[in-house]
Amino acid sequence: MKTDIDIRNHSHFSFDLWLTLIKSHPEFKSKRVELFSSFFDVNKPIDEVTKVVKYYDDLCNSINEVIGGNVDTFEIYLLILNALEVDLKQLNRDQLNEFYLKSEELFLEYKPVVIFENLHQFFDEIKNQGKTINILSNTGFIKGKTMRKFLMNENLDQYIDFHIYSDEINCSKPNPQIFQEVKNLIKNQDLDLKQILHIGDNPIADYKGAKDFGFNAHLLKHQL
Repeated sequence: MKTDIDIRNHSHFSFDLWLTLIKSHPEFKSKRVELFSSFFDVNKPIDEVTKVVKYYDDLCNSINEVIGGNVDTFEIYLLILNALEVDLKQLNRDQLNEFYLKSEELFLEYKPVVIFENLHQFFDEIKNQGKTINILSNTGFIKGKTMRKFLMNENLDQYIDFHIYSDEINCSKPNPQIFQEVKNLIKNQDLDLKQILHIGDNPIADYKGAKDFGFNAHLLKHQL
């Protein structure tokens, strides 16, 4: 149990997802690169495709954090394909959508690993005290709609009062607007900001972002 997270002095709990509650399945990223390469007929060695995918994944994540907006999943695909010298004029939105659906199937097959100890038990404890929970996650390759499917499959959705994903509101942590969205969606509008605790692994996007907005924050460091 994460006894270092203070349940008693907070009334609402906002959780980041990636590297806070979950991490990627060890085989997922390599399987996705193989799928990407074959689906788009990429004429490059697989290790080069892997490097380019990681480069743009990291870059777009950084852009989202600095600017506070959201680089669309399909834009990330096109940046990668352009760097791999695939002719973008041959592509259309339907193909990008078809690839996304295939990658979602792969994601749900090679599903993320829950890394937060005794997560169901911890969520139970929060809810049994009459308190509320949300998910607040920046997204990149994996859209919010896919994360919802995963959380439902894991029986975690039952605990979550609302979800906020950057691709759905075109806004990313640490932008104060995304923390304002958390405040707006909490049923008890009289709640003092300090009674809201945001929990995440990123010192800038999660910890500083939440603190600057006026929430309390807890920086999680897993032994991964």
